[in-house]
Amino acid sequence: MNREKIIVYQIFTRVFGNRNQTNKSNGSLAENGSTKLNDIDEKVLRQIKEMGVTHVWYTGIIRHATTTDYSAYGIPQQNPEVVKGKAGSPYAITDYYDVDPDLAEDPQERMAEFEALIERTHKAGMKVVLDFVPNHVARQYQSICAPAGVKGLGEDDDVNMHFSTHNNFYYCWGQPLDLSDVRGTRCEVRGARNEEDVYTEVPAKATGNDQFSCRPNRNDWYETVKLNYGIDYCDAGGRSEHFDPIPNTWNKMTDILLFWAAKGIDAFRCDMAEMVPAAFWAWATDKVKFLYPDKAFIGEVYDPAQYRNYIAAGFDYLYDKVGMYDCMRDVICDRRPASDITQQWQATDDIRDHMLYFLENHDEQRVASDFFAGDGRRGLPGHLVSVLLQRNPYMLYAGQEFGERGMESEGFSGKDGRTTIFDYWSVGSTWRGYFERRKLKKEERALSSDYQKILQMANGEKAVREGETFDLMYVNPQLADKQYAFLRKAEEELLIIVANFADNAAETELVIPQHAFDFLQIPKQEVTATDLLDGSDLKIILRPEQPIHMVVPPLGGRVYKVVLF
Repeated sequence: MNREKIIVYQIFTRVFGNRNQTNKSNGSLAENGSTKLNDIDEKVLRQIKEMGVTHVWYTGIIRHATTTDYSAYGIPQQNPEVVKGKAGSPYAITDYYDVDPDLAEDPQERMAEFEALIERTHKAGMKVVLDFVPNHVARQYQSICAPAGVKGLGEDDDVNMHFSTHNNFYYCWGQPLDLSDVRGTRCEVRGARNEEDVYTEVPAKATGNDQFSCRPNRNDWYETVKLNYGIDYCDAGGRSEHFDPIPNTWNKMTDILLFWAAKGIDAFRCDMAEMVPAAFWAWATDKVKFLYPDKAFIGEVYDPAQYRNYIAAGFDYLYDKVGMYDCMRDVICDRRPASDITQQWQATDDIRDHMLYFLENHDEQRVASDFFAGDGRRGLPGHLVSVLLQRNPYMLYAGQEFGERGMESEGFSGKDGRTTIFDYWSVGSTWRGYFERRKLKKEERALSSDYQKILQMANGEKAVREGETFDLMYVNPQLADKQYAFLRKAEEELLIIVANFADNAAETELVIPQHAFDFLQIPKQEVTATDLLDGSDLKIILRPEQPIHMVVPPLGGRVYKVVLF
């Protein structure tokens, strides 16, 4: 039976299709505008699907803290002292059961507009991924859209206890929240602080990045509060677990997952999953998958020592950040040899189908930024390897395929090589690519064409979708620094793949060892191979140790396809 190779396309929804091109630094919603869910219409979705995408991750959907006033719609206002940027962080959730009103043409119909987008995405042949933010919420979390009978987070907490399994938050024993360090930053950004802007919280709640004092600093996640899953981080013996009886938070957060699963969400990308105990995930994913067996969970886990624990707890896929991403970035930037890629896939070989590869996301710097490679084309060989190396999922961030640089200073997010998640903004490359395609620059058009050719191979080529992998680096030491070579094979189809990270063409004699012929059951024969990237043909004698002469173009690669007989 054919299997699907997952290709996730991350859209930071607020900026993706924003038709307002003002882009005023630190601008308001009225000045800079926002994408609307209805902007992502059938035409846009068809174009995304044609690129080879199977899943769309709509980032920033659930209502989060913002400085924009929506009180006319019954939405509580947020104090700007505990909001990062004018638009606010999509990871400072204010209501798990609501949709960001910035994204709605009619804020009163914001949930219906999102439900319509889910339906459009499914009709386009793709699945929907939604952020689930389990570790922390906005300081002024207040649900106005929870189903009848659902108690709010913290509603029944005993604020006189630092820790209790009945509490949803951690408290600082009657001490007020001290934002004195943060206020220095806010004054620099917003000018003189008005007295009515002062945010008070008594007692202080622990901050989202496991900061358990009442004095978070400007580098903390000071706009968020940590959720309590039954771990006491500050008891006499250090960290201790209290999971029996089931902590109150477990039930409330599982109910939120079930709420969105019932809306037709196909997968949850779980923010900072490793900051929440694996025991909770085992409990929650079991309940969700019992009712919805096809729902998938993608975990943001950075500690390789924890990978297998979280997979055992129900995660289908995990970020491969500190392994493959960090390595690929270093290879692209000429800090490590291409042969190091082998070590990275080998480190997770027993769980290879669970590892999610990527070169960009909203947390990481853009490949084309001055902080990374300076040119989107330099990331193309890394894209080729990441997509074609294994059967595991691959994720790309909207704009990556056009070489988006992310070099604006948008406001709260300074010039850091990232597309802002805190400010109202518009991304020129995605606007041109999906809404004004005739305005695409020549280099953007060429790069997106190459991206699409590679992405379409993920499910268009059986050897990529279903086949085995054989790494060729150990018998081709001449490639060690700037080229990376491997085989993919399924039944009668064989792919010979060489990526070239160098600025110049690479002429090489590629060797395929006897072990590859045995492992992949490759018959010895003379064949004509066709490069799936440029359509050129190459005569090949397929025999062990018989060198295959080829020239690999700079900042690109060869994907020679052979049909065996």
